[in-house]
Amino acid sequence: MIVIHSPADPPHLRSLKSAGSEDAISTYGLAMDTLLKEVKRLFEQQLRVESLLAISKKLQAELKERLQSSPECMLPSHNYNLPSGKEHGTYLALEVGGSTLRVALVDLSRRNRSRQNLRIRRIVTSTIDNNVRDLRGVAFFDWIAGEIGKMLSADREAVDYMRLKEPLPMGIAWSFPIESNLNIRLDAIVNDSSAAVLSRAYIDPSTRLAVILGTGLNAAIHLPISSLHPSKLGVRECPASVDTTHVLVNTELSMFGKRAFPTTRWDDHLNTHHMLPDFQPMEYLVAGGYLGEIVRLILVEATETMALFGGILPFTLSRSYSLDTRTLAAIEADADSSLSSSSRIFQQTFSMVAPPTEMEMHFIREVILSVTRRSKGYFSAAVHALSSLLHDLDYQTLQDVDHICIGCDGSVINKYPGYMEDCQILLDQLVRLENGGRKRVVLESAGESAVLGAGVAAAMARTED
Repeated sequence: MIVIHSPADPPHLRSLKSAGSEDAISTYGLAMDTLLKEVKRLFEQQLRVESLLAISKKLQAELKERLQSSPECMLPSHNYNLPSGKEHGTYLALEVGGSTLRVALVDLSRRNRSRQNLRIRRIVTSTIDNNVRDLRGVAFFDWIAGEIGKMLSADREAVDYMRLKEPLPMGIAWSFPIESNLNIRLDAIVNDSSAAVLSRAYIDPSTRLAVILGTGLNAAIHLPISSLHPSKLGVRECPASVDTTHVLVNTELSMFGKRAFPTTRWDDHLNTHHMLPDFQPMEYLVAGGYLGEIVRLILVEATETMALFGGILPFTLSRSYSLDTRTLAAIEADADSSLSSSSRIFQQTFSMVAPPTEMEMHFIREVILSVTRRSKGYFSAAVHALSSLLHDLDYQTLQDVDHICIGCDGSVINKYPGYMEDCQILLDQLVRLENGGRKRVVLESAGESAVLGAGVAAAMARTED
């Protein structure tokens, strides 16, 4: 049980004392301790490695099923090969997001472990505000072309390149082409997860898949074309090269796991009240866009049932999705036993008259730890399922590598305190438990993968030409 050490009691504890009540404060602590034990049980009981392996097996079955039948998941891209590492040159790369456009020049200098062989030479970020979103037809693309022109005009080498007759090769991390009057040529289009595979595979040839875990969740995996149902490819013509045996597959991983993952009443509340219930079950349990909301729902219940914050929920905390992952990370990273820094952060974030007590702050932090531990466990089970799918469907091509590298991008996997490290430990445990000659799975950061991957894709397209 958590004990109060705060020298100055906040208003709701002073009222308990004035009512005659050291016993009331003790009762308050017991109620908090009881709910915390329930939270830990519900969120962590399925995190034993044996339980996570069972979840992975269910996900593996679902992955194989959707390779054959689903029109929404396991979608083949138009990117077939992985980079050889011999690609080189300077390429224009675009990443078009929901709120930003990023324009970059990417340099490739052939794979070489002794030096950096893939880098962003120049990058400019532009905001896609409401005025830009309101542009219609080609006006939006004219705006993008203008932003490209601004970036290129600031780079001396690019200016010299643009004077040549040969267009500057370009790759884009988005879903449709752009036409402009600039001397550029669109060579490749990739989505974010495919870009992560390409950017990491250019550096490490043992890369076969990549995951994006930030606000949302997705993954891409390089699989034999023969593993997909022919209907997945439709009427497209694959490249004529005899080497075209594989294709990068956009898994839409967020949509998996409805029947695989145990949930709690707080998860069920989130799902039921979501504008798209059941649409992305794994994302709702794992991704950064939802971790804070799960914690917030627990705090709402604690306020209503055991008088957390004196039974009065801070107004801003009453708003859905008001508790974000950045706040969770700051509190989880606070190693001071008094959690005074976390208390100040919480008070400022939610405009509280008085900061949470030390006891309340410990309760909040332990809730956060339970929610993020489960996220790590479920995410690790999903990554293990994907790597096992590779072993089952593409075993021969894995003979030349001693491990499987997984490129990782996104704010949660790359920046949340201890997230990638803890997932690596879980993955090692899962591989050891499963045995069966499985390769070790190694998580590696693939930062800036959308921009770098778009550049690599453009270089590969030029090489194939």
